Amino acid sequence: MTTDMPQVFTSWSGGKDSCFACYLAITNGLKVRYLANMITDDGKRSWSHGQSPELLQVQSQAIGIPLVQRRTTRENYEAEYINMLRAFKEEGVEGGVFGDIDFNEHRQWIERVCREANITPHLPLWQKNQEKVLRDFIKLGFETVIVVTKSELLGKEWLGRKVDLGFLKYLNELRKTKEITPCGESGEYHTFVIDGPLFKRRIEILETRRTFKDGRWFLEILGTDLRTKRKRKGDIIT
Repeated sequence: MTTDMPQVFTSWSGGKDSCFACYLAITNGLKVRYLANMITDDGKRSWSHGQSPELLQVQSQAIGIPLVQRRTTRENYEAEYINMLRAFKEEGVEGGVFGDIDFNEHRQWIERVCREANITPHLPLWQKNQEKVLRDFIKLGFETVIVVTKSELLGKEWLGRKVDLGFLKYLNELRKTKEITPCGESGEYHTFVIDGPLFKRRIEILETRRTFKDGRWFLEILGTDLRTKRKRKGDIIT
């Protein structure tokens, strides 16, 4: 990559949508300088999908893009986010990449905070057909596991399972009787990406624990290892 590429950060949850958006940004000629993630004030969880900050750091190492994490409360979340964007701007970062697909209220929030920091938002998945997004993500060779489910839609048996064409088929059957979106845009499920064309090394999950809280099942990933992977067609160098 050359240094004259437009520099951006990617808003990072560790899940499939932010990962896919990051991949598309790079393949479309943007230089992703940072992954950006907000964590709770006690430093124990990510605000996005509830993963531990340490787990997201492992993901950052596997990909090879630095992860910036900022602690915040619910009350000062937006102000701290804008401060982070302004710090990026001072380093020459001109844009931000977001994995949003169709939640308009959150898009409005993105546009507001980016405007405050004079940052250009990029939403490469916006208004895309969700089934196609998921199919394309799978076909590219990304591997992602389910780490959160709404219990009334997906039981604890889905925790740790990979998002593949079989899962997509199941979702399509479920959609006949339940309100559910293929990409889980309404929080029906969340994922954690362990490999794919964006990754230099593969994440091996060694130890997990299932927990239940507020109508949701969570897969806590307690132990991981980074493994050497064989370069495949379509892999990109970050």
